[in-house]
Amino acid sequence: MIFVTVGLHYKGFERVIKKMDEIAGKIDEEVIMQIGSSKYKPNNAKFFDFVEEKKISEYFRQARIIIAHAGAGTILMALSFNKPIIVVPRLKRFGEDIDDQQLELAEVLSKEGKVIAVYNIELLEEALKNVDKLTFVNVEERKDKKLVGFLKEYLRGIEG
Repeated sequence: MIFVTVGLHYKGFERVIKKMDEIAGKIDEEVIMQIGSSKYKPNNAKFFDFVEEKKISEYFRQARIIIAHAGAGTILMALSFNKPIIVVPRLKRFGEDIDDQQLELAEVLSKEGKVIAVYNIELLEEALKNVDKLTFVNVEERKDKKLVGFLKEYLRGIEG
């Protein structure tokens, strides 16, 4: 199963939802999407707006691949389940966020081989084909202290 999550943001993320719905219509694997505030409703995948964190954790546990916005909390959760994650940063120019702060995290983790970052939505399907090239890190076991430290520092920066 492929799980798509766009987080709790008050702005929709139609760019990801529409493209994954298109891809879901072409593949032989279940796709479940958490569409949040997105207005577009998928035709080829199961979807819901929001659910409690316990249910999201269950989707993460069951997923073979996770596709998500580049939010630090979402990335940490995916890594804690040792799941491959494809991130599509929310971008200001598409009205998905008020700034481009998700770009930095996506770029750093992509360079380290921890995520596949997709900046052009037309390359999402190709990223799905290359997901096996990721280097996994289990955050729970703290095998990669540099990554964990970076993510904690990043989260402190956006909270403050």
